[in-house]
Amino acid sequence: MSDVRHVSISIDRQAEAVYDFASRPEQLPRWARGLAESIEVVSGELIARSPMGTVRVRFVPRNPFGVLDHDVVLESGVSVHNAMRVVPRPDGRSEVVFTLFRRPEVTAEEFERDAEAVDRDLRTLKSLVE
Repeated sequence: MSDVRHVSISIDRQAEAVYDFASRPEQLPRWARGLAESIEVVSGELIARSPMGTVRVRFVPRNPFGVLDHDVVLESGVSVHNAMRVVPRPDGRSEVVFTLFRRPEVTAEEFERDAEAVDRDLRTLKSLVE
């Protein structure tokens, strides 16, 4: 069984507003630098320049449930599924949760760096939408 880490952050905005911002691919370079330094649509696919090289990104369709799951296809052809949700909190704020799974070829140190990168990205998202 692989290691898993749930990285989350509370945001002082309603979930719908956070989801609306985070679900727009053109916003990714503003807050998800661990995924996209730049992004463009090429032949109907989202192509991102990222710290991992040039990757293809495929999001689930927009939905009323706050689901932001996305697959990242690396240059090697390996597809990495990323589970992400914007969850409404009872107090009117939102919780953004990213589930990070450690792939077999990833060292413990690399996994920790990945978790730190996700945390940085979520803190940037928070600063942009609050």
